[in-house]
Amino acid sequence: MSKIRHVRITKAAVDGLLPGEILRDADLAGFGARRRTGFPTYFLQKRIGARLTWITIGRHGSPWTPETARKEAYRLIGQIAGGDEPRLKRLDLTDQPTLRQVAARFMDEYGVTLKPTSHEKYRYLLERYIIPELGDRLIARITRPDVLKLHAGMARTKSLANYALSVLSKLMSWAEEQTLRPAQSNPCFKLKKFREPKRQRYLSREEYQRLGVVLGKTETINMENFYIVAALRLLMLTGARVGEIRSLQWRFVDLERGLLILPDSKTGQKVIRLNPQAIGILTDLPHVQGNPYVIIGRRAAAHIVNLEKPWRRIRQEAGLDDVRIHDLRHSYASVGAAARGSLHMIGRLLGHTHQNTTARYAHLGPDPVDDLNATIGATIAEAIGLNAPNKANDGT
Repeated sequence: MSKIRHVRITKAAVDGLLPGEILRDADLAGFGARRRTGFPTYFLQKRIGARLTWITIGRHGSPWTPETARKEAYRLIGQIAGGDEPRLKRLDLTDQPTLRQVAARFMDEYGVTLKPTSHEKYRYLLERYIIPELGDRLIARITRPDVLKLHAGMARTKSLANYALSVLSKLMSWAEEQTLRPAQSNPCFKLKKFREPKRQRYLSREEYQRLGVVLGKTETINMENFYIVAALRLLMLTGARVGEIRSLQWRFVDLERGLLILPDSKTGQKVIRLNPQAIGILTDLPHVQGNPYVIIGRRAAAHIVNLEKPWRRIRQEAGLDDVRIHDLRHSYASVGAAARGSLHMIGRLLGHTHQNTTARYAHLGPDPVDDLNATIGATIAEAIGLNAPNKANDGT
């Protein structure tokens, strides 16, 4: 028979538990700690409906201390009082891993299937936002309110918050597949994302000029900056995606035909056409023995890992704080639209698989209605002998 003592739950009291002993907290009814044969565990005993239920909070030690376990007990009491009885409550989760531990496995096992850009974003969001907020929680204890709190806490960067939600959702689904959570218990399921305003930012000719000056200064500082500047210039001149240039290998470059032949881009196999300026940049880049990549990184035989950090420094110096690196791709398309390129041609240059994706640039080109109106006016004016207005004398 278990020996029961009613005391204030403290670390010293829990550390001193003997096998078969139970401590019941003197301040919070139902909260306690017990030790069977192994480590002590915290619990909450409450009546749910007509049944008295034992709810295991977790094993004594990181992350569960008397303080954190007491907070969890209060949270569970609040849920029970509100009529909420999630399936997770009846699981004995003493030996379950934390989100931090599962995230490491997730990136090791699932992360290898991601494209380089996605892999970098997943790792960044996990390390910067998700793990600091939820890392010490048991993976099977994370609930919808926990996810809502994380998402709401990132409200200032809505697109990043939505992406973090997607990453966490994938992690939770993967955890279910690994039987680390009950089936169909994903707390992110159908959680409403922030509405993201449509954002269209294109560089003007003057902004291109400012950026060009800064890039010219930057490439002379050291060899690393030389490759960074080359990558940014290629992004501007090709409209390629960041990952396509960052991980570009020399074997995919055909300078003779002026093509980049990518076997595995975001939309599958893709051909990027090179204009003479882009060919010139690639021709000037040295091949590094033993490194297959065009834009080399710091490590041997590797490509550059991150363009975002140097881009933030460069854009700040150019006075372009609101310009994302992906906006270089949009700006490439906007120049094509202004040059009377058709949506079909622009779409082919960008590698779009659907014309609707390219349609966002339609308003940037010359309006054919304005062109027709000008032509009609010029024809009639010529017929009636009316000279075109002299702008220099307009209004006099």
